[in-house]
Amino acid sequence: MTRVAAVDCGTNSIRLLVADADPAAGELTDLDRRMEIVRLGQGVDRTGRLAPEALERTFAACRRYAEIIERLGAVRTRFVATSASRDAENRADFVRGVEDILGVRPEVITGDEEAELSFTGATGELAGRVPGPYLVVDIGGGSTEFVAGTDRVAAARSVDIGCVRLTERHHFADPPTPQQIAAADADIAAALDTAEAAVPLRETATLVGLAGSVTTVAAIALNLPAYDSAALHHARIPVEQVREVTKHLLTADHAERAAIPVMHPGRVDVIGAGALVLLAVMERTGAREVVVSEHDILDGIAWRLASADQDH
Repeated sequence: MTRVAAVDCGTNSIRLLVADADPAAGELTDLDRRMEIVRLGQGVDRTGRLAPEALERTFAACRRYAEIIERLGAVRTRFVATSASRDAENRADFVRGVEDILGVRPEVITGDEEAELSFTGATGELAGRVPGPYLVVDIGGGSTEFVAGTDRVAAARSVDIGCVRLTERHHFADPPTPQQIAAADADIAAALDTAEAAVPLRETATLVGLAGSVTTVAAIALNLPAYDSAALHHARIPVEQVREVTKHLLTADHAERAAIPVMHPGRVDVIGAGALVLLAVMERTGAREVVVSEHDILDGIAWRLASADQDH
């Protein structure tokens, strides 16, 4: 058993998992799993730089995470940074700040590695429960990863459509206009064409959806009174319900979206675009339902850390 800490810093959120991992038994036991919305990617698509206030929000969350990691006594820590920090001119400022706080250098990983870690985390428990091959779709703030495979990754592609990037790129009003939605739809369709050139989107038995846009849409579809990770993990949401929720989110205003019981305050402005991506993926693949996974890149990072520890 190895106690490990995994940090995943994306465009919209930063997340922590501290867990006891036993690769031999195939068991990962959560000790602490949490998420904060820091919007690191604020304005990156437009300016090419990480905003000072976005960096400070992220560093503040890192300080809180450092205390938890120390208190729980994790022996290995890995910090993975994804889309926003890949794209930024001033990513050295980000790297230096994280290293000063957590004592580990953030790894600005490629989209392909991000996809592989997500696949490992998401499908580890699915064997024997739902049929493979799987298509894992991780809808982030800046990018969306598509990964196909059964027991291992067969094909993967990361494309630059995410809930924050689409909302900012198409200047979504509140609520977005039909013209803005149509422009975002065209953007998503082009990205799906790019993904499909590398990944067989229509040749998988089970669509697995990851990350906040997917879990929020699922929680709304299930009419949950509050966010409930256990109720969401491995829930199956039919495409008809995803279509209904997406329509509602794209026609509701800020106050109406904020009043939804499961809505995280940091997702209110970007959830419509995230839902639009999920619906487009389901329509492109012909999936009748999406299997929601609460386990994702964090779990993949934790498994890799534990395996590396055993190798030493």
